[in-house]
Amino acid sequence: MRTAALVGASDFNADEFSCMDAQGMFDVVIAVDGGFASLEAIGRVPDMALGDFDSLGYIPKGIRVVRFSSDKDESDMELALARAKTERAEAVFVFGALGRRLDHTLANLQLFARMSERGMRVTAIGDQEAVIFLTGPDIFEAPAQESGTVSVFSLSDASTGVFERGLKWELDDATLTNRTSLGLSNELIGEAVMIGVETGTIAIFHPL
Repeated sequence: MRTAALVGASDFNADEFSCMDAQGMFDVVIAVDGGFASLEAIGRVPDMALGDFDSLGYIPKGIRVVRFSSDKDESDMELALARAKTERAEAVFVFGALGRRLDHTLANLQLFARMSERGMRVTAIGDQEAVIFLTGPDIFEAPAQESGTVSVFSLSDASTGVFERGLKWELDDATLTNRTSLGLSNELIGEAVMIGVETGTIAIFHPL
């Protein structure tokens, strides 16, 4: 599976990125506007820089640059996801997409759900957690962790056949909607985790 890393301008988990990068997990690394500065700070040259560069404040030199006008309908992150698809990425890890401005975070969550519905495996990496997007029918599995909080939300009007195993409170064939808090703050109990959905798209907030 060809994998891309996108690095946006928000809070950047440099340690997690560097660890995954050292393991050779990324086939292509794309700096999304101000995300270039985050990569530059750790000495990592991306394969490409993309955006209108209003956040960064200058155009990067010496690498491949895809520049857009700031007078556009799509966000830089939306354009970067489209570019990742063009680069034949089937899975995307997105850094620097959560935190700071709430409107940007919400826009990104919506974009990641849409890409999941189009067949791309999307994981957003924050400071403390990963957000995994799952479109049914699909299953997410994670090894046992002694403690931590897991939340599962529907990003569709309704997500059906949702189940959660290996958590303090289990779900079985549940329906989640995007108008409820059901799914918030479940607890890891030292068992392997399995979360699935039959129809719809869910976001799984799982500790790193």
